[in-house]
Amino acid sequence: MLKKRNLLLGLVIAFTFIGGIFTGILFTGDKSQSDQSNKIKIDKAPKSSIKPMEKALPQVDKTQSKVLIGYVQDYRDPNIVDYSKLTHVIFSFAHPTKDGGILLNGDTPLKNLRTMVTKAKKHNTKVMIAVGGWFHMNGGESYPYFKAAISNPVSRTKLVNELTSFADRENLDGIDIDFEHPHSTADAQNLAAFAKELSEKLHPKKKELSIAVYAKIHAITLKETGFVKYEPTMFQNVDHVNIMAYDGQWDDGYHAENLSPYPYAEKIVEYWANYFDQQKLSKEKLVLGVPLYAQPVDPKIKQVSYSAIVNQNPANAANDTVKMNGTTYYYNGDVTMKKKTKLALDHGFGGMMLWEAGLDAQGPKSLTGSIYTAIKDSSKEPVKYYTVKKD
Repeated sequence: MLKKRNLLLGLVIAFTFIGGIFTGILFTGDKSQSDQSNKIKIDKAPKSSIKPMEKALPQVDKTQSKVLIGYVQDYRDPNIVDYSKLTHVIFSFAHPTKDGGILLNGDTPLKNLRTMVTKAKKHNTKVMIAVGGWFHMNGGESYPYFKAAISNPVSRTKLVNELTSFADRENLDGIDIDFEHPHSTADAQNLAAFAKELSEKLHPKKKELSIAVYAKIHAITLKETGFVKYEPTMFQNVDHVNIMAYDGQWDDGYHAENLSPYPYAEKIVEYWANYFDQQKLSKEKLVLGVPLYAQPVDPKIKQVSYSAIVNQNPANAANDTVKMNGTTYYYNGDVTMKKKTKLALDHGFGGMMLWEAGLDAQGPKSLTGSIYTAIKDSSKEPVKYYTVKKD
């Protein structure tokens, strides 16, 4: 019995030892398999744990807190314009026909426009084309051509479509209306209808619409004049209202000194600021226009550019009058331009406009540069900033 018990005990111990070894072998095998399984999981880690690929930044539009708009005439060399300081350049002019068509004055203007677009885009400067102007290429004033085109709904729509198609084809950023000037309530209503229809074509394409307007202030009396009419609802459909605050020399006879003096600009700014407040319109749309040319006391002598004045003597940049060509010229120099810029911005205006940028001096005496600096200094924000372009 004792032998049997000892034998049994030995067998239990033996089986226990052998079982432990077998269990250890199984466990070791499972661990190895588990390690392999873990290795596979690491190799197939979720994408969130992998460094993402770098993506391109979204496309952005370069914009400016305040606008600086320069008109440039169609025959002007587009290479002399300082696009780096302008937010907009407006090519002038497309000439309307009475049936709603548009004309350019030959092949050279189209070539100049295309050069302008190429150069402006390098500086993220927007290019627009102005329709109208004072003189028509077919002779006389543009007024009767423009009036006929927008007075008839059929020709008005045709003009809208012609301008929109031209802007698309030439990669333009918008259209400027320069109807000089609506003389009646009917004119004003037709101009408003034209602006509304054109805005409905341009704005869905993310193109802008601006309008040049008569200053509405008499240069001598400094009172409102009534011979030019505007329909206030028109201004709801435009992005910029470019006030032609110059050419006051023609009021009550010829007085060269009334070209565009500072007191004249003061009254113009006050008038338009109050008018927009009364109509509950944003004053950011208002843009104060200034001349880059000089008016002679002797009307038989031609105007001269600011560039010519500075080229005669760089010190002329600090003045508003100069004696040249046997007469005295009146103009706006650096100091006056900076004062006018501050005046406009202090009244909530959206910026400044130049007629015309091609008349400016080159280099450090440039009025474009003076106004650009004045705009920049008026704000704590940098003049140019970036916003994400919306699809």
